[in-house]
Amino acid sequence: LYPGQNTTGLCPLTTFDNQPLYHAGREPDETEIARRRDTYFLPYHDALASQITRLRERHGTVVVYDAHSIRSHIPHLFDGELPQFNLGTAGPSGAPDTSCDNALSDVVENLLKISGMSQVRNGRFKGGWITRHYSNIAGGVHSLQMELACRGYMHEPLPDQVDEHSWPTPLDPDHAAPLRHTLAQVLNACLEFATNRSAA
Repeated sequence: LYPGQNTTGLCPLTTFDNQPLYHAGREPDETEIARRRDTYFLPYHDALASQITRLRERHGTVVVYDAHSIRSHIPHLFDGELPQFNLGTAGPSGAPDTSCDNALSDVVENLLKISGMSQVRNGRFKGGWITRHYSNIAGGVHSLQMELACRGYMHEPLPDQVDEHSWPTPLDPDHAAPLRHTLAQVLNACLEFATNRSAA
């Protein structure tokens, strides 16, 4: 998905900090990866595809909102501090979106901008497999990814102080309130878009 940049595979062997997840020689082989894919990945995506089909048949237009979060500073994956909101629509920065109608992503992007928190559209995270795979604009399925920097809802340790004792930190509801407010607006905008398109 991200040529020339560090990333993880279907079955990661390292953390986002490039630390091994397995003892040497104990990494999952192709057979084990296939078993995990059949046990976890495929049933999840079969269920997701079934729900998208069901909703599409009932309403006409569906928005798939693929939500993630990640630490604000991960030098192995990106330089500096990640924006608070990372909207991914599977398009090059500044180019038309490919996973959803620009009318939807324009509204979402504007809500992120007026939040006063940092944001980017199709920056480091442009939308992963879910966003790209399920999108079918002509068929009424619009997909977008939202990658949140964790600092919006928890107090992150300093980048050089991240270890098993300091991370992860708990949710702070009061600290998260502004983020939750903006996310509620975003989800309402997605619902309004789908409702209006379905009615049309």
